[in-house]
Amino acid sequence: MEGRGVNALVLVGFMGAGKSSGARALAAELGTEAVDSDRLVENRLGESIESYFDREGEAASRAREEEVVLELLGDGGPQVIALGGGAVGSESVREALAPHTVVHLEVPPEEAWRRASNQGRPLARDRGRFAALHAERSALYESVADAIVPPGEREAIRRVLPALEALRRAPAGTRMVWSGGAPPPALHSDPPRTPVAEYPVFAGEGLVGSGFFYPEQGRRFVVTDENVASAVPFGGAEESIVVAPGEGSKTLASAEEVLRRLARAGAERGDLLVALGGGVAGDLGGLCAALYQRGMRHVQVPTSLVAQVDSAYGGKTGVDLPEGKNYAGAYHQPSAVLTDPALLATLPAEEAAAGYVEVVKTALIAGGPLWARVRRGGEVDTDTILGCLRTKLAVVAEDERDGGRRQVLNLGHTVGHAIESATGYRRYRHGEAVGIGLLAALRLAGRDVLRAEVTELFSARGLPLAFGGASVDEVLSHIERDKKRAGGEVPFVLLDAPGEVSHGHAVDPDDLRAAVEEVHAG
Repeated sequence: MEGRGVNALVLVGFMGAGKSSGARALAAELGTEAVDSDRLVENRLGESIESYFDREGEAASRAREEEVVLELLGDGGPQVIALGGGAVGSESVREALAPHTVVHLEVPPEEAWRRASNQGRPLARDRGRFAALHAERSALYESVADAIVPPGEREAIRRVLPALEALRRAPAGTRMVWSGGAPPPALHSDPPRTPVAEYPVFAGEGLVGSGFFYPEQGRRFVVTDENVASAVPFGGAEESIVVAPGEGSKTLASAEEVLRRLARAGAERGDLLVALGGGVAGDLGGLCAALYQRGMRHVQVPTSLVAQVDSAYGGKTGVDLPEGKNYAGAYHQPSAVLTDPALLATLPAEEAAAGYVEVVKTALIAGGPLWARVRRGGEVDTDTILGCLRTKLAVVAEDERDGGRRQVLNLGHTVGHAIESATGYRRYRHGEAVGIGLLAALRLAGRDVLRAEVTELFSARGLPLAFGGASVDEVLSHIERDKKRAGGEVPFVLLDAPGEVSHGHAVDPDDLRAAVEEVHAG
């Protein structure tokens, strides 16, 4: 496996991200010294950066900073470096970062302002300019980052270190996103937010084929399906448990068989269940990991597009009952997710198209640059997959147990799940049904122009735009039994515009019937 070799851990991020304290924590764990570029610049100047900035201007200040940083990034420099927030504005600095492992401590603009304002920082005096600068620099941090982690206290940074060390052994081009940790601060009207389970997501072409795996401790028991088992070699397994492909394997009977196979093989709680496959293998494997001996660790290795952009993250696991999709399940967060876009080459065209629906859905939720990229059409690349998974992780960080914000991820799923259930899980792939449900949701929201745009994206990939095999009344009956039903009402997720999605909407029964009739092929 070709890794990154010996290099420095370089922390970048906006003002208030905690780069200096984070670098000290990492250096303490590694038994080395951390170097802070801002402190080194001040030593060279013989005065504070603030006073030099005010007297000589920003251009002169940046020139001195660039000189110092380029020296730090040269051969034989320190092992842990914290860069000033604006250092990556230099093209020369960005080029010099290439051999190193760059860690972006990603801090939201509101939190950054709270930490950095009134601290004597020249660029943290005007809130409007501060916010604009945050948006401008975010793209630069993204462009150089090998790892993206939230800002945190010393203990949080230490917990990330094993994944960072594993990243250095991963194939070149692999990126790591840290999920979970301390949740965003709650608004005064919100209930207190609890910490979210933490785990790394590694994403890169050729990741699985290289033999990379994380975490390394524990025997690996693989749960996969027949199609994936023949197409994706996976080394190092103690035993492979292979089920039939398709939604028909998402049953309690299949879960019982997997659990009994684990027991007969002598699996222990300290071992790892590896869910290798698409959404079915991920849901089934994750649920069995949650149940086996009251919980064992598991790793998601998604091989389908729908799994790589959505279902592999967030810890929702489950199987279907005849009465409804995902009616039996548990929240059980993975220990890691290994996302390899190269595995998508093994997908049939129809499976790739079905997964594309989740790409569109996630981009509509995210809005901004991700929707701008997706609405142009074209192939789904690694950056798009990263954008989708980061959107999913950010939503889950706000609401791990689906009590509020996380429900926006069900956009299109209420009608989609009902179509799957009403047709016996045999006629439509999950993504195909959700795509039809998404068109119905856009009609319910009255977003006809956006609906036409999404219809074109789906049509270009040959996706069904209407359902058959069940009546409108049958689908409506399954909607009434949706597992999100509360107080006799089924809440809907509706969209005002890309990036503006909300949950908990009551829908008039006549409007719902009209929307379902519109996507009924009969």
